[in-house]
Amino acid sequence: MTITNIKVRKLIPDGRLKGIISVTFDDAFAVHDIKVVQGDGRLFVAMPSRRDDSGAFRDIVHPISSDVRQKIEEEILSAYYKALEEAQPS
Repeated sequence: MTITNIKVRKLIPDGRLKGIISVTFDDAFAVHDIKVVQGDGRLFVAMPSRRDDSGAFRDIVHPISSDVRQKIEEEILSAYYKALEEAQPS
């Protein structure tokens, strides 16, 4: 499985939510509403989720292995930082 496109849909300067991302895998499968969130020590990637009947949030899609999660997070954060850089006035 290869990430073939990452689109930074929205950059958010204020608050803990910093960006909304879409990722395409193998030019065949897209995942929207991936969030870049400012945690206590670092930025992290949160997969799309919804609230279940008990009020807890559950990921709708997510990587199964930690290796895949790390690779996806690295590529998303790289695209996020690049979009931030491009958004800065010259």
